[in-house]
Amino acid sequence: MIRALVLRAPGINRDEDAAAAIELAGGAAARIHINRIVDGGVRLADYALLIIPGGFSYGDHLGAGKLLAVDLVHRLSEQLTAFVADGRPVIGICNGFQVLVKSGILPGIEERQTTACATLTDNASGQFECRWVHLAADLSSRCVFTQGIAHPIEVPVAHGEGRFVTRDAATLAALQANGQVALRYVAAAGESASYPANPNGSDDAIAGVCNPQGNVLGLMPHPEDAILPHQHPRWTREPARSEGDGLIIFRNAVRYAASL
Repeated sequence: MIRALVLRAPGINRDEDAAAAIELAGGAAARIHINRIVDGGVRLADYALLIIPGGFSYGDHLGAGKLLAVDLVHRLSEQLTAFVADGRPVIGICNGFQVLVKSGILPGIEERQTTACATLTDNASGQFECRWVHLAADLSSRCVFTQGIAHPIEVPVAHGEGRFVTRDAATLAALQANGQVALRYVAAAGESASYPANPNGSDDAIAGVCNPQGNVLGLMPHPEDAILPHQHPRWTREPARSEGDGLIIFRNAVRYAASL
């Protein structure tokens, strides 16, 4: 059975949800505190899949996800670099997406440097956004987590700093050309989204991006909170669903990890 490490750190509060999603997708999840990996008690190499869940890691001091990003870069860089280079899947959700971006792991189109090529910043609305949104997978994306998502899916968002912006138009064009735009916010019928369907004002309505290899995904919405039919707010008023829309992302992760 595929073993997934769900990373824990002070302030993370979606680790149980992420672990439940992995278990429902057919994997085995272990919720591990970052200090156990740093002190050598647990090795990333012993797991096939890594999830950095949502929450408010380290209270989002110095910026959303910044301090946990510093931890990854300065305390786990060697292990994490080897994990990604080995092709093993990594997913960062909401705060976890912020961590991957702030650490320079995403979007990963250039060597980490002082000036980041992309970031996640305050929502354009200037307020915390919490609602269900529709996401469309970019069919040209190389992202392993979004394969087979042919129709828009519906999952919740809950964030104040989720606006994905690139350093310049050339960087955005490079992400698009490289197949690194994994998910976009769309309106209910699948057409282009403006606020509130695009809850944060992200460039190109981007909800999730992957690295050039396609095995690292960061996304702001919460697929782990849309794995069961009754989690959807309209579950009693619409045709019965066999599972929540977000579960396919975790099924893909487990299936891909099993193929390595």
